Amino acid sequence: MAEKILSRRGSKTVYAGDLAVVEVDNVMIVDSIAESVIEILETELKAVPKYPERVSIVIDHVAPASSVNVAKSHQVSRRFAAETGVRLFDVGRGICHQVLIEERLAFPGAIVLGSDSHSTTYGAVAAFGTGMGATDIALAAASGKTWLRVPESVKVTLEGELPDGVSAKDIALEMIRVLTADGATYMSVEIHAGDKFSRGERMTLANLCVEAGAKAGMVVPGGEILTMYDVPDWVYPDPDAIYARAITIDLSHLTPRMSVPSYVDNVAEVSSLRGIRVDQVFIGTCTNGRLEDLQIAAAILKGRKVAAHTRLLVIPASSEVLEAAMQDGTLLTIIQAGGTLSTPGCGPCMGRHQGVLAPGEVCVSTSNRNFIGRMGDKDAKIYLASPAVAAATAIMGEIALPSDVPYA
Repeated sequence: MAEKILSRRGSKTVYAGDLAVVEVDNVMIVDSIAESVIEILETELKAVPKYPERVSIVIDHVAPASSVNVAKSHQVSRRFAAETGVRLFDVGRGICHQVLIEERLAFPGAIVLGSDSHSTTYGAVAAFGTGMGATDIALAAASGKTWLRVPESVKVTLEGELPDGVSAKDIALEMIRVLTADGATYMSVEIHAGDKFSRGERMTLANLCVEAGAKAGMVVPGGEILTMYDVPDWVYPDPDAIYARAITIDLSHLTPRMSVPSYVDNVAEVSSLRGIRVDQVFIGTCTNGRLEDLQIAAAILKGRKVAAHTRLLVIPASSEVLEAAMQDGTLLTIIQAGGTLSTPGCGPCMGRHQGVLAPGEVCVSTSNRNFIGRMGDKDAKIYLASPAVAAATAIMGEIALPSDVPYA
């Protein structure tokens, strides 16, 4: 799929290892790096975006502003957007990857560059999404193009049916465990799942590919994607496509998984971690902040209360998710259980605000990274899990499976 998309958006057919110069369909800039990108454009390149309609700035990583300096940085983004006509998704609209997919700015066969490492998420809809630094992002905005080495591909085949209580997050963590943190470095992880999984679940799978070092992560179109998008035939991999590596995951034998501090590929069965006391549970982020994730959590929380010594933070991934969760009663259930809501955005995922951790605290999070110091103090510990496991943990006050929660 990577070779096909890069060939289509460039001037020639390319294969793994070739250099490709390609047209970019969207350049996504997040607030935490926007000021640097704008400075490069205005000061070094003395340029404006060639195609402003293909550039998006999203204020989501520290939103609303947590300090005067952050507020000034947001001010620069708003000024630049007003002057150049690029899209601006301001505070409260949501997390960049969620928003671009909701807005159909990422679509099958597209190339989307993001100033955020989890831009692999766009592969959920069969786009080539990848993260780049400030200079590359500025150059892409100025020229409408980028260059890159075509990655080799890793084929991940998902077989069988998931047992009850096991989710796409568990599959993604198992995939990272098998591949390891550097097992797909500068590769395209291509996930073959047939017609299984919703768009949101595919976003979870693609999102976590970067945690194996991937340049891109793409789920072969099927199921719900075919009803939501016009998928061109040329996007699909050929039957005789060449892969650098291939793995198969049998879903029927999968159990709930959890990444143990402080590496994403340090994956264990949740059942082996029961009983670890937890101070904070965080449900949200570009990995698991969608409506279906909040609904799963609410179903477990309904009629129950969060443990007295545990904080439950819930942050919808976008304003669309927030509105839908208000309309169907999901948020009311979460609040009645003792959860706390915050502005759609990244929240405490990168440790800047809205729920950072104190020394020695333990957090179970539905996010994508559990590195030392990721969500606050370096002595805090982060466990990564699915929304179902996170909700059960919030009720019990310790790591738990949904089956451990007393009947409401």
